[in-house]
Amino acid sequence: MEDMLSNITTYGYIGLFLYSLGGGFVALMAAAVLSYMGKMDLATSMIIAFSANVIGENLLFYVARNQKAEMHGYLKKHRRKLALAHIMMKKYGSWIILIQKFIYGIKTLIPIAIAMTKYDLKKFTILNILSGIVWTAVVGFGSFYFGGAIVKLYNLVIAKPYIAIIIIGGIIAALWFYMSMVTKKKVK
Repeated sequence: MEDMLSNITTYGYIGLFLYSLGGGFVALMAAAVLSYMGKMDLATSMIIAFSANVIGENLLFYVARNQKAEMHGYLKKHRRKLALAHIMMKKYGSWIILIQKFIYGIKTLIPIAIAMTKYDLKKFTILNILSGIVWTAVVGFGSFYFGGAIVKLYNLVIAKPYIAIIIIGGIIAALWFYMSMVTKKKVK
């Protein structure tokens, strides 16, 4: 166990950066809990997660904007989710850039969907940075603050592993149900 914590302390920031390029919710949460335990630094973890998250989403936007033909091939399987992203953009406007950081399943598609429109890159970048600050603060400080409860839950799951299966299964089922209901074809 001590070797694992030593490895996390040594390589955790690199892993946090790489994971946060594509999202980073779980990695930032884990880094904040490890900071609560004294194994990592909270400020460093939050700066790394914020930077990688903003870089990753801006890269998605840039690639989607400049490689539209190639992106259409990738997006064929995700047409309904892309349509949901466009509906959410119309409904929530620029707020969707903040909202999407907290919604698993469309997090990657929102920057791509926005890039497919004529949305200004500078405006997206500024809003992405501001949203990244909010996301990092909420997830980082929230996970640090609730670190004790999260560690207790972790210890409970170690003692009774079937609880993890139930929790993960419930989360996956809820996400699947939500995404299937939202992207379901309406019969007229």
